[in-house]
Amino acid sequence: MSLEHTSDSAPFLSDDSESEAPDETRVEPNGDGESPSGVSPRRAVLTVLILCYINLLNYMDRFTVAGVLSDIEHYFDIDDSKSGLLQTVFICSYMFLAPVFGYLGDRYNRKYIMSGGIFFWSLVTLLSSYTPKERFWLLLLTRGLVGVGEASYSTIAPTIIADLYVKGQRTNMLSIFYFAIPVGSGLGYIVGSQVSQAAQNWHWALRVTPGLGLLAVLLLLFVVQEPKRGAIEARSEEQLHQTSWTKDLQALRKNRSFILSTFGFTSVAFVTGSLALWAPTFLLRAAIFAGEKEPCDSQQCSSQESLIFGVITCVTGVLGVASGVQLSRALRTRTEKADPLVCATGLLLSAPFLYLAIVTAELSTVATYVFIFFGEAFLSMNWAIVADILLYVVVPTRRATAEALQIVISHLLGDAGSPYLIGVVSDALRREQSFLWQFRSLQLSLLLCSFVAVIGGGFFLATALFIETDRKRAENYDPSVNEQMAKEQNRR
Repeated sequence: MSLEHTSDSAPFLSDDSESEAPDETRVEPNGDGESPSGVSPRRAVLTVLILCYINLLNYMDRFTVAGVLSDIEHYFDIDDSKSGLLQTVFICSYMFLAPVFGYLGDRYNRKYIMSGGIFFWSLVTLLSSYTPKERFWLLLLTRGLVGVGEASYSTIAPTIIADLYVKGQRTNMLSIFYFAIPVGSGLGYIVGSQVSQAAQNWHWALRVTPGLGLLAVLLLLFVVQEPKRGAIEARSEEQLHQTSWTKDLQALRKNRSFILSTFGFTSVAFVTGSLALWAPTFLLRAAIFAGEKEPCDSQQCSSQESLIFGVITCVTGVLGVASGVQLSRALRTRTEKADPLVCATGLLLSAPFLYLAIVTAELSTVATYVFIFFGEAFLSMNWAIVADILLYVVVPTRRATAEALQIVISHLLGDAGSPYLIGVVSDALRREQSFLWQFRSLQLSLLLCSFVAVIGGGFFLATALFIETDRKRAENYDPSVNEQMAKEQNRR
């Protein structure tokens, strides 16, 4: 029985797959202006912009909590380790469900999966804003459930862009998509802190993104069109033959560029996860320690640090992503190893600036913000490039699974545990409950970020050794040849 294309009207749980493109597809649009993906150029641009908007909301929601963390600590009367759990429980549910949505995303209509997940995420975020003071565990539970919704989107969205564009155009569109990560993160700090300050109640900070999320669902359902998987790359129907999930995992396990770049990205996740949750709180404690601010004894603490850090995150994110992509593009004319080399350079340069930002916090607030600016800018050079590496070293029918596996590994070893780890180390190093040790213990624990960044740079340097071979293998992938080789090896 042949498999037919899944259109926008295809049932969600159908065995029909849009992943199989017709034979003799061509990358150029046809006479009607429609590309082989089945999506017109204008609709493709709209799709990327909508996905970018949702990605921005995704990260805005994720870091709203960090923007009001000091308020939450005072409201629930919790220590650093419990504060770190807010990010950890979210990331844990997010990463464990990513493979489920990766499996579904490789086989069923992706926009319906994303729509359901975003609606669920928006609803749970709204409910979390009504958590009573004596029910901190309920806030943890709802933050964990938010990860369920976000996993449905982050795993799938890049694969849609990959099925709309190729080569340079794909890199450009991924850059636009990944601009939303630092910008959304920065807006999370800014909107969270400012809404909380204006309402004199941190709960209102969590009530901004749910309404915007419902708008995103409507845009997905009525504007976004599901593209055909792999058709834009002019691959034959045989090349897009769906294999079992077990075979997909076995193939990805042998893909050295994918594995090494994933570990490199894990280091990025560790550092960004730690800074995302703890940087505004650390900066506030540094200002109190230096005598620039009075201690925060009320439930409504100063929002200036979150505002400034949010602005820095937005600006450095745009600069970092753009410079990373442009530098990679310039170097590609000289070497095919450009992408992992740029990623390695970004991480290795960020490490000393982050170290200086942490150790000079008590001496100069201005110097600290300057070092954070450069550290975050170099760190942001990785976002779009890492995504592009995955898409060109993995065949189309395994990309959602590869995205899911990368999410699991990078979050499991990265930002799932790093905020909690930083909090635990901070509590362990604190000798007494004084403003001095509240600052000093968190300062010492955050130094871990610089060392992890150096390790990540090493993984990307290792990726450069295999990137050319793995890319050519993915471009020339023929399942019939692979299956024949496997049979011959089994006979031996």
